[in-house]
Amino acid sequence: MARIGVLALQGDFEKHSLMIEQLGHQAVAVKKKEHLSGCDRLIMPGGESTAILKLIDRLGMRDTLEKFIAGHPVMGTCAGLIMLARQADRLPVPPFAAIDILVQRNAYGRQIDSFIDRIDVDFDGCNKQMEAVFIRAPKIVALGPEVRVMARHKQDVVLARQKHIMVASFHPELTEDGALHDFFINKL
Repeated sequence: MARIGVLALQGDFEKHSLMIEQLGHQAVAVKKKEHLSGCDRLIMPGGESTAILKLIDRLGMRDTLEKFIAGHPVMGTCAGLIMLARQADRLPVPPFAAIDILVQRNAYGRQIDSFIDRIDVDFDGCNKQMEAVFIRAPKIVALGPEVRVMARHKQDVVLARQKHIMVASFHPELTEDGALHDFFINKL
């Protein structure tokens, strides 16, 4: 059984925790840097990226998170994708630059423009269609040479990974399908 940290400062971290527990693993709510101790992996959930990054800095968690991110598998969804990116537009706080992507924040529109669609995901050669929930979603606008595309929505990259970092523009925790969480926990 793996211990999966879920950054629990703001956003829908509880849904990620439920998915982790449904897959038979232990979810750890990370609200202080000490909570990362003993975690095998970390999920950085959706929410408001500026607010979460400011909280990270205010709570003195940045150095601990940077060290954890450098040596452990991390999944970022929506705002988590922004926080892990090399660069994001209109972001007043520096991201962690853990994956070589450039991101346009809120690229799919406002809350009222949210939508659900099906995407084809490449799980290391095993393709699976899954539902993706896009809420004020960021768009990956540029990829570094080591970034691997795992899924697209139309022409846009919505799921990517580089080494032990995986990011999604959408919210996999808002569906009943645990395939992405399972891949993150067991294969990344």
